Amino acid sequence: MEYDLDSGAHSMYSLHYHLILTTKYRRGVLTEERTQFIHQVISGFTDNYGVELTNLDGEDDHVHILFRAKPTTDLVKFINTVKGATARRIRNEYADELKTELWGDSFWNDSYCLISTGQVSLDVLKQYVEDQRE
Repeated sequence: MEYDLDSGAHSMYSLHYHLILTTKYRRGVLTEERTQFIHQVISGFTDNYGVELTNLDGEDDHVHILFRAKPTTDLVKFINTVKGATARRIRNEYADELKTELWGDSFWNDSYCLISTGQVSLDVLKQYVEDQRE
């Protein structure tokens, strides 16, 4: 099995995450256009956090964001930036359309779900050892 490992000065890693955000009150306000808009907003600042956005999809009341990160990435800060920046931008862009579904400054639910999608296995360790021999 082949793994796609990232490397730092003294490390090798593969950190993949699955972030799920739900809209406030689980309102069905996410269209395909708005989901693409969210993707563009997030893509604008991922480099600042050492993050690579690998996929973003969802339904009308939530999004799934798949990304890779560095060991030094402050995940809580990144998630708070994602939620804040996307909420602000989408509310500005679609203010008239959203005012009947969402009120106040809220767009996302206060909570989120973050799942690590990678796992350490013997194959990863073997690959690491082989890479160190080269």
